[in-house]
Amino acid sequence: MKVTQFEDLNCWKESRVLVSKIYSLTTTGSFSKDFGLKDQIQRASVSIMTNIAEGFHRYHDKETIRFLDFAQSSASEVRSLLYVAQDLGYITNRIAEKLRDTVAKIRSQILALIKHYRSR
Repeated sequence: MKVTQFEDLNCWKESRVLVSKIYSLTTTGSFSKDFGLKDQIQRASVSIMTNIAEGFHRYHDKETIRFLDFAQSSASEVRSLLYVAQDLGYITNRIAEKLRDTVAKIRSQILALIKHYRSR
């Protein structure tokens, strides 16, 4: 399948799903009252998908890579913040581990995309 828009990218699709999961988790229970952590993890998860989208429509590959690098960095931030949420008891170990696995998969996809752009 030829990728013609950012919505075709699996890493973008999966990060969109991740955002929904993060928002669902952060709007209930104790997590919803921790405004700092809630805001940071929400913004970082949104940053993954928006930087993928923004990078896709850059004219030069070097700029595309820069935005994809922002996206993979935001994925690492989300992964780290999930440990904080787990340690504070906002989410179960099982949910935290599952989400970290999802984030790691998204990050790997983004890194593969960066590698693709670097090899062109």
